Amino acid sequence: MGLAEQLSALAEQGREITFASLGMPADAVRAEMDTVAAGPYAPLLAEAVTHAFDHAEADWHDIAGTFPGGFARQPSFLHTTATLETLLASTPTTQQLAKALNSALLNDFNTVTGTQPLLAAARLEGAVRLAVAKSVKPYQVWGILEELEQSDTPEDLTERLPRIIGLGLDSWSSHEQAITATLRSYLERLSNDEASDIDAFVELGYDRLRTALTSRTVAEVIDHLQAAHTWFTTADAAEEARHDARAYAATCDALLAFTAGQSTRLNEAADRLATTLNQRHAWSWGMHQPAWLQPQKAAEVAWEHLVLQLKHAAEHLQDTVWMEPWGALDHVLTAYQAARTVCPVGSAEHGMSLLVEPAIEDTFLRQQSLLAQLRRAVTEPDTHPTTGFDQEAASKLLTRVEQQLTARPSGPREHGTTAGAEEPPGEAETERAHRLAPAAVKALGRDFTARLARTSTDDDLKAIDDLAYRADLTRLHNADPVAVPLLNRLLDGLEAFPDFVGETRRTFTVLVGQTVHFLRAAADLDTATAFGEGRTGPDGKRIKFRDYRRRFDKADGDLVPVEGDLQQHFYVWLLSSQIGHLVQVEAVNRALGRADILVHFGSRQYLTEIKKNHTSNDRAYLEKRYLAQAAEYTNTTAPFGQLLVLDLTEKKKAGTLRVDELTWLAKHRPPNALIDRAVVAAVVTGNRYTPSDFSA
Repeated sequence: MGLAEQLSALAEQGREITFASLGMPADAVRAEMDTVAAGPYAPLLAEAVTHAFDHAEADWHDIAGTFPGGFARQPSFLHTTATLETLLASTPTTQQLAKALNSALLNDFNTVTGTQPLLAAARLEGAVRLAVAKSVKPYQVWGILEELEQSDTPEDLTERLPRIIGLGLDSWSSHEQAITATLRSYLERLSNDEASDIDAFVELGYDRLRTALTSRTVAEVIDHLQAAHTWFTTADAAEEARHDARAYAATCDALLAFTAGQSTRLNEAADRLATTLNQRHAWSWGMHQPAWLQPQKAAEVAWEHLVLQLKHAAEHLQDTVWMEPWGALDHVLTAYQAARTVCPVGSAEHGMSLLVEPAIEDTFLRQQSLLAQLRRAVTEPDTHPTTGFDQEAASKLLTRVEQQLTARPSGPREHGTTAGAEEPPGEAETERAHRLAPAAVKALGRDFTARLARTSTDDDLKAIDDLAYRADLTRLHNADPVAVPLLNRLLDGLEAFPDFVGETRRTFTVLVGQTVHFLRAAADLDTATAFGEGRTGPDGKRIKFRDYRRRFDKADGDLVPVEGDLQQHFYVWLLSSQIGHLVQVEAVNRALGRADILVHFGSRQYLTEIKKNHTSNDRAYLEKRYLAQAAEYTNTTAPFGQLLVLDLTEKKKAGTLRVDELTWLAKHRPPNALIDRAVVAAVVTGNRYTPSDFSA
């Protein structure tokens, strides 16, 4: 009986598979190792290999070491995955076979990618696991990841890449900046691919959360937490039962709510987190989970524990008097210390402790009765009814509070005045804005909210933040997975422009949001977008335009669409939106020209230039031809505008680019000018084949 038959017999009998239990001479086993490792019994043979290394069966080490050579020819995705699970679960085996196994997985990777992309994904996952475990040097797998980032990959490989990249970021983000930048860029690219977008959203959320926990200022921590929350919420809205995304969105909500003193939001987030994790447990009951994903599940439990601690602490911090002071203080101190210990990354001097600790310290500063109880607990710890009181944490908390009391100015600052309102906000005001109104900072801008914080009470600032939070949450839940990341990318780019603040930030963001949703609707050939039906404009006349998106044939006498068709369609869209009353079409005398679409928010006016092109939809070409004109309209208003180009080029039956691949933020500065103009540019694809044409 050969090696494969012996392995099969042992498996059927339910016996432990070891080289000794095979009952075969060593030379006979060696002769068949390569063949079996490349065949369907590779996972069973892997059990014998790991047993040899785990139990120090030195006589079999030499033969076991030949396993990777045959495994390199393994053609099955399922057998590869099962074999790697067995091998990599054994630390001695990994240490002994790491280099040979890494070579088996990666040496012919490009060939496997072209012929068996799913198998390539399994191999890449195994190689990344070896690298993050520091069993091998990561340079070979880094090189492959960098090559993949610059090329197009088959869908079967693409859809598995986000989690593989996320595994790498989890390990390398703190100390390998070069590869970290590449992997983040790759994730952002994958977030624009339908095959991988949802997983990429989640991994980008994890990455922002990790970054938040290692940031050194309150502003940085809050900004990254807000970004993580956006990615998680987008993933949750885009895919049903995405419990991991929902759980982490609730975690971000809870942290931000505790920091801002929003007890209602904190309770809602804590309840949502508990419900989500219960659902996740029920859905995954009895299902196999790869070993490398199990720490993620443990982290979810740790986060839930912290959120519950914050919830209980917040309940006690709302009381002006503690009826059971020792128990209440224990809860508060537990949350105070947990901020430094719950996370796998971060240190005692930055990260989450920058959010949680000041929120607790501020309560003691405001409520003298609680401060008196803290002082007594520090000076008389023996009066605690049970053992285990954390006097060290209590002493540290008291020291920090008393330092702030000493540093306070002699008189309280008056809120609600306008004195100094136009002065640039200081570090303390900026930190206060981030802590008490993180959603407002995201919606209104850092400096504007910091100035608002200067003249607002804590309660007023929290109320403003709650309004911004609810509006942002509604936006995220109601938007699709294409529009939200695209809008976030555009807004992130606009942040680099100094004039993108205050009222300009709020108003231009509204217009860009409407434009993104218009582009999304126009790209969907099945969307009913009122083409040809007409609509009555403000002047009482009917607005008519042709469906420029569909293919035309001049030889058959079809009328060629003109830019006016796109202009009228965009005009109708805006008329139907929340800013419909602010829209004008063909406004005359704008910078000595005629603006196609004008949206005015009081003194702030934004122009959208509409063009058509039969030649090319290349970004550089379109910017060279049209960007200067679109930017010229910003000379008499805020330096922000839009450019929409109707693409009427001849199409091939090779598919159409996505909206997020056709929309970008362009920058233009005229000669000798001192201020950059920002133009949101987009190509609107016309003259398209329909999806059914591709099956012909």
